[in-house]
Amino acid sequence: MAKEQQKQFHHRASLTQKNKPFKRRFATKNSLRDKSKGRTQRASIKGKVLRKHSRLDRRHALRVEQHKKREQIALSARLFSGRHRTPKVVAVIPLCADTDVSAIVRSLYQCVDEQYPENAQRTCKLLDVARFKQTIQFVEVGRNLLDILDAAKVADYLITGMSADVEVDAFGEQCLKAIQNQGHAGVFPIVQGMESVVPKRRNDVKKSLQSFIAYFFPDADKVFTTESDNESLAILRIITAQVPKKIKWRRERPYILADNVEFQPSAEDPQVGRLALTGYLRGGNLSANRLVHLPNFGDFQIDTIYHVPVALEAARGNAIEEDDNPIEIDQPNAELQDSLVEANEPDQTNNEQTWPEDEEMGEWKEQMEKMEEEERKIASGGVSGERVVRVPKGTSSYQAAWILANEEESESGSEASDYSDDDDEEGDMMDESVSGESDEEEDEEDEQEYQEFRVDEDGKIVDGDENASNAGEAEDDDEQGLLSAEENATQLRAYLKEREKQNRDDLQFPDEVDTPLEVPARTRFARYRGMQSFRTSPWDPYENLPLDYGRIFQFENLRHTQKRVLRMTDDAPAKAGMHVRIILSAVPAKAAATFSPNRPFVAFGLMQHEHQMSVVHFTISRNEEYMAPVRSKDPMVIHFGFRRYNVHPLFSQHTQGGSSTNNVHKFERFLRHGAVSVATIYAPIQFGTVPVSMYLPTPAPAVDADTSSPAMPTLVGTGTSLEVNPSRILAKRIMLTGAPFKINKRGAVIRYMFFNPEDVNWFKPIQIRTKHGRVGHIMESLGTHGYMKCVFDGPMKQMDTICMNLYKRVFPKWNTSLWSEYEQDSVQMVQWDGPVNDQSSAEEAMEL
Repeated sequence: MAKEQQKQFHHRASLTQKNKPFKRRFATKNSLRDKSKGRTQRASIKGKVLRKHSRLDRRHALRVEQHKKREQIALSARLFSGRHRTPKVVAVIPLCADTDVSAIVRSLYQCVDEQYPENAQRTCKLLDVARFKQTIQFVEVGRNLLDILDAAKVADYLITGMSADVEVDAFGEQCLKAIQNQGHAGVFPIVQGMESVVPKRRNDVKKSLQSFIAYFFPDADKVFTTESDNESLAILRIITAQVPKKIKWRRERPYILADNVEFQPSAEDPQVGRLALTGYLRGGNLSANRLVHLPNFGDFQIDTIYHVPVALEAARGNAIEEDDNPIEIDQPNAELQDSLVEANEPDQTNNEQTWPEDEEMGEWKEQMEKMEEEERKIASGGVSGERVVRVPKGTSSYQAAWILANEEESESGSEASDYSDDDDEEGDMMDESVSGESDEEEDEEDEQEYQEFRVDEDGKIVDGDENASNAGEAEDDDEQGLLSAEENATQLRAYLKEREKQNRDDLQFPDEVDTPLEVPARTRFARYRGMQSFRTSPWDPYENLPLDYGRIFQFENLRHTQKRVLRMTDDAPAKAGMHVRIILSAVPAKAAATFSPNRPFVAFGLMQHEHQMSVVHFTISRNEEYMAPVRSKDPMVIHFGFRRYNVHPLFSQHTQGGSSTNNVHKFERFLRHGAVSVATIYAPIQFGTVPVSMYLPTPAPAVDADTSSPAMPTLVGTGTSLEVNPSRILAKRIMLTGAPFKINKRGAVIRYMFFNPEDVNWFKPIQIRTKHGRVGHIMESLGTHGYMKCVFDGPMKQMDTICMNLYKRVFPKWNTSLWSEYEQDSVQMVQWDGPVNDQSSAEEAMEL
């Protein structure tokens, strides 16, 4: 009985017997792997019950998400209501030359029986709409593209002023394109001058303007007017009833539109002092340990942040009732405050140290002896320093001095130029322009196009040279050697024609380079390497780095750093919506002097590490209306989010569907139409995705001298920031080509790729291919003229071309600088101002 009680009954797991399936065709490891398509069975997490969610559970999860979104919308709406509410910023932008933004704002004041402040001393005009229990802050902007972009960056809504009599000009379209790329919360188009249109045609005018504005802003489904108080009140009703949409790139970033600016000079230097910015803090929260960016001036440290409570219930016109005793809410911590150091100091001792060989020591000894001999001759008063230099015929002494100075700089930096990318590109273009002309014809052309000057050891033209003195006197009489307008136009046309030819050749024969005859190929292309696979062949991103890479900052994990930085802003003391006064230290007095009631004065808070320099990449797409060729390293002005820089970007291919396994991307000599490229520069770190607009630094050159059209800002391309990654490799490709001499099925004798057997043996390990898709390699060298025997993977054709791809890594130059409108000349600044019609003359014309 005891044994029967100990024995327990167990049910089997299943009532059906399952035998092992017959292993024949679909049960192998490979077939199961293909069938699973990469899916793997995850191990269950201990302590966590994995169960299927029922329909009620899914409905409950949806309710929770819906409740969170409603809370966020309510919080945003609560920000613009109440006694200490934050006003909504509305920027009024003129798109036509005869648009009067003051008349638009004045009509909005009159519809609620408020008096328009004519002589306001502040940038913004406050309108308290008691009927809707909200406050609106109007920003009137002139026809200046920089002011329009700054106002659009901080505005909750945009009012675009158009005219019923004058069409939107090219400058207005440029403003719309810039706003469209930068991002906006909402647009309200308003038409002026409808009373001058025949009543039968008013609907047609509205439909035409609606179709025009819908091309740029599809959400703007109606065109408004301010002819009556009811129409103006309808605009205010829509603005106050809506909650502004959040722009992603500025959602987590603190920014402020300054109502007032005060400057206190320091006792040591009156040109530098403390700057106080007063206004409403928007976007994200702000900490005193972070930096603040002022456009045109740079980044500055925060000294103190004060909370200045404001009661807006009784606000009328432009009156703001500020408390006399502001509350201090934050001061910087000396240990946690961000530094103004933007770049590291590279340590020269960390470079590789090698002991010089005997040959190198001998060369240095010879150079030292030559330098000592020249110094002795100069000290003895000899004229051994004089030399003869050839310059283009017609060059004056004034122009020759500049040419000689440039030659001296290039000679002094010859060692560095051997490893520069600019000289390498010039060499490639020289190789491409090799022609079959004889030496005698070249000598005759040189004699016709060049003249000789005698210069001393300092590079100055010797007065005893009759040719130089006569030419100099003739040119000095003609405006000191300056070219006339016709000569400038001729040279400009020749320059643009040459750039167009280079762009066309690179498009038709990409990366093809002729092997030079006078220099061995192994010397000319010593810095290039071969790659069997451009996508998978290994390439160490930390080999042969330039000295500038010792000055930048790099993150071990950029995503984790960005998440940590964003979490830090949530705990900042200065919350969004507060009326604050930010005290900045060590600000130049010129920044306070630029404050004007007619221009917006904005400031943006930086996150941690955003002041430090690194290698920044951003995508760029060409503007279809700009047809001139754009070459890598051309000077550009980019609007990078809330910052503006002078840059010389490098362009590379944008890999679709993810990066390659070796992170190697092909360098592009020109920015192409219809394709997305990646531009690379040295710039301060930027977290998140921000819009990028690229402009020419000066107005586009007019080929015709009689062109009287006003200068316009030339938009080259638009895009967004991509990543901060110094390990991204930009590989410049050159293609050496040859022609088949003899063909025997898969074998062929190739010529014209190299011109000596040493070069053939040097490049023998590199794989070659043809334009018809054959792949092969070099077997051996034949003869002494660079002929070589090659074998391919298939039969060859006589009309085929043999190619060898060589690659070299290129780096951007350390030439990024902050763009400031106060450091530009009148020629560079005239493009940012649009034409304006005189209101008095327009009224007289209407009366006539």
